[in-house]
Amino acid sequence: MRYIRYASIAIFAVALILIALANRTSVMVKVLPDELAGLAALNPSYEVPLFIVIYGGILAGLIVGFIWEWIREAKERAAAARQAREMQALRAEVKRLKGEKHEGKDEVLAILEQAS
Repeated sequence: MRYIRYASIAIFAVALILIALANRTSVMVKVLPDELAGLAALNPSYEVPLFIVIYGGILAGLIVGFIWEWIREAKERAAAARQAREMQALRAEVKRLKGEKHEGKDEVLAILEQAS
């Protein structure tokens, strides 16, 4: 299984390198559209290789997706935390009740009754 994972990583790395080599032409990336740049009196633009634009778009999409999913799962995390607190309180109460049940009895018999 380990070799399959290493082979998959190697294939993925080769694919990324081939994409980068095939798309190394420089492109102009503008931060603002021309209409807004005229209003703002500045037009920041950069010349970068195309593969950086492609990988940057993929990375930005992954980050937005992770954040979106983290926000979406907030209810589930809150419910799990609430259930953990309730379970801890119930365990403490069961322990207290078992202690009251076996109060005044022989310790060995109390331990045997707890095990069953």
